[in-house]
Parts: sequence; structure tokens; C-alpha cells
Amino acid sequence: MKALLGYVRIVDGMNYWIGRAAMYGIFVMFGILAWSVITKIDFFFQTPALWTLEMAQYAMVAYYLVGGPYSMQLKADIRMDLFYGAWSDSKKAWFDVFTVLFLIFYLGVLLYGGIDSTIYSLEYGQRAPSYWRPYIWPVKAIMVTGIFLMLLQAISEFFKDVLKLRGVEVPCRTS
Repeated sequence: MKALLGYVRIVDGMNYWIGRAAMYGIFVMFGILAWSVITKIDFFFQTPALWTLEMAQYAMVAYYLVGGPYSMQLKADIRMDLFYGAWSDSKKAWFDVFTVLFLIFYLGVLLYGGIDSTIYSLEYGQRAPSYWRPYIWPVKAIMVTGIFLMLLQAISEFFKDVLKLRGVEVPCRTS
């Protein structure tokens, strides 16, 4: 049980701080999109910056995937509480232990595909089919990192539910 608690503390602490830092990614996206708007005004610039919208999409990928484990940790994800909300804590834990296994499997498949796609992108110098043709591997590497962090957090949530079923109090980090 101490090993499970140690894993939960390490992963939750790491994803907490990474998620808090990722929250500021919204300002990066805001800056990119603001630059896009400014460069489209003919008075200031002769040509708009064509890279801005695609770069904002890449920033959104990083914001969403790297911040996802933090959202999962805080239980800020969306649930269908038709029945779940009325259940006891024990029944919720049993249900979560069962369903998180599907999530872990899904994230494992995503991670495998993401690593394979990133390696392919690096080997062949894959570029985006756009005007400015950026390399694709950086955004794929960020995606793999986010999926890996989400997998670690899903395992942490599994351990929390197992510990809850065993009667062990798991400290929750929310601030």
C-alpha cells in the first residue's frame, strides 16, 4: 500500500505542477491569434502572417493534452451523473476501478500509435502540408508526452480507487 501511495503522490504532484504551468498556454494562444489579427490590418503590414492559425492549433494541442491529466486529477472532466451521483463512495470506487481499465487500455493504444507516428515523422522529416511547411515531429512529441502523462494519471486514479476500497485515506491535492 505504501508503494501505491508513493506512486499517487509522485504522479499527482508532477501532473499538478505541469497542469498549473500549462494553464498559461491560453495566453500563448491569445498572443498568436492577436498577432494574426494585427498582421491582417493593411495599414501596419503588407501581408498577413500565414503561420499564425496553424501555430495556434499546435498551441491548443499542447494546452489540451498536457493540461488533461491535471483536469482528470481535479475531477473536472465531464461525467454522465444519471446514476453515478446517487451511488455510495464504495460503489463509485468499484465502478471507477472497472472503467478506468478501459481508459488505461485506450491510452496505451494511443501512446503506441503516437510513438510510432513520432518516430516516422522524425525519420522522414515529415512537414505539414501548408504554406510555411513546419516540421510535424514537435507537435507529435508534445502529443506523446501528454498521452503519457494522462496514462500515468489514469493509473494513479486506479490506485486511488483501489486504496479507497481498502479503506486507506488518500490525500487529495486541489490547491
